[in-house]
Amino acid sequence: MKAATGRGKSEPELSVILVNYNDRVHLEACLASLQNALAGQSAEVILVDNRSSDGSQALVESRFPWVRLIENEQNAGYPRGNNTGFRQSRGEYILFLNTDTVMPAAAPPALLAEIKARPEVGAVGPALVREDGRFQVSFGKRVGFFSEFRQKLILNPYHRIALRYSRKPREVGWLSGACLLVRRAAIEKVGLFDEDFFLYFEDIDLCRRIAAQGFKLVFLPTAQVCHVGGAATSTRHWQSRLEYRRSQLYFYRKHNPPLSLWLLRLYLKASLLALRARPARDEERKLFRQGLRESLDRRAT
Repeated sequence: MKAATGRGKSEPELSVILVNYNDRVHLEACLASLQNALAGQSAEVILVDNRSSDGSQALVESRFPWVRLIENEQNAGYPRGNNTGFRQSRGEYILFLNTDTVMPAAAPPALLAEIKARPEVGAVGPALVREDGRFQVSFGKRVGFFSEFRQKLILNPYHRIALRYSRKPREVGWLSGACLLVRRAAIEKVGLFDEDFFLYFEDIDLCRRIAAQGFKLVFLPTAQVCHVGGAATSTRHWQSRLEYRRSQLYFYRKHNPPLSLWLLRLYLKASLLALRARPARDEERKLFRQGLRESLDRRAT
């Protein structure tokens, strides 16, 4: 990494922002890959730690002193963590990145070249691949009740195969926040992540607001980034499911027509009935039922 040219010596071209919560197991590999991928580039790396208890902070301070570490006093959620990092950043382009990713050296230059060459593009996302080489679906169109089923049951299986042969950039409706390069000017125009989300859907919400302001969203399949996926929530299965449903309900209230929200609520109520028919084997599942029931009973505000 080197000082920027053309924008002042103290202003990097690229700011990479990561939010960490107890993901030390992947953090070291992620930061090591960034150190290699950003070598010689005008970039800064900011890591916002949401009060981890697994030694993540000590790891960053000892192994990666070039990373700017911001320590929150509590787990403030993914959107708020990203917003904290953005406010401390100086780059013209912002790369929001999950800690369970590994960044190849070719990916940052490819993403930057795409967004710099097209002023109408507000955000660019790469192809996300698992450690075994399988493709993840990291983009989509609109998110609504029927389109979600179509995406998960039809489009996702199709794209996982088709992406192996895809080379051309394509305009999409949303991009995954696991690795998302955004033009600073676009964020300044539409606003930061919505902090009423805690986890999940905040990236789709941001993409939707960027597109609403006339910017294009581009999926770039020739740039590939390894993403474990779900690593930070794998030990808290039912809690992560609850956060997903809470964010989903909020997203539908915010962006979708009443019919779509009504159908989602009906589907989730049916899911609750199915869960009640099975005995809860652990406390976390009971808390999931209770939390989802409270979310469904809560009226839109």
